Amino acid sequence: MQFVLASGSPRRRELLGSLGINFVVVKSDIDETQHPGEAPYDYVRRLSIEKAEAVAARLTEPSLILAADTVVILAADTIGVTDSGDILGKPVDADDAREMLRRLRTRDHMVCTAITLFQPDDDHILTELTRTTVTMRDYTDAEIDAYIATGEPFDKAGAYAIQHEGCHPVEKIDGSYSNVVGLPLETLKGMLDQIGYNKG
Repeated sequence: MQFVLASGSPRRRELLGSLGINFVVVKSDIDETQHPGEAPYDYVRRLSIEKAEAVAARLTEPSLILAADTVVILAADTIGVTDSGDILGKPVDADDAREMLRRLRTRDHMVCTAITLFQPDDDHILTELTRTTVTMRDYTDAEIDAYIATGEPFDKAGAYAIQHEGCHPVEKIDGSYSNVVGLPLETLKGMLDQIGYNKG
């Protein structure tokens, strides 16, 4: 049975590879528009499942499909992050990235990843959410501009990468580091154990 990663993200490929799993990449091609009134956690869970199902529809051999979707959620207030916060997606341009990074500065936000494991042959689907609270440091506008100039923010939800060597935008996290990168390995390992997956 082949292991399929339904994502083109180089960060997810690297994280999954660190588990010693041999896998192939098949990108999903779905509409990622948030439905009107759809809560952030419901949205990220739905996308994860839809990505897995879209890839499953294109496969012909027995497979275990791993799909994931990560969102950055910024609460409307500063008390805490709730399910009713704003989703910060990938910035469309430099101005959008600048606005996101300014909104995140010195504040807490939630990084939430939904992971779906799907075995189409037995119609078994498992989805779990992982949440990490991230606190951003008090970086300057000049640092924001320098970071945007690297091109790094444009393919990342919330316009930043926790692992970026130059910017170091994050002050601290409460939860999974790999979740903030894009694939919470602790959660994934538990899910693989749950379905009895043996990489050997």
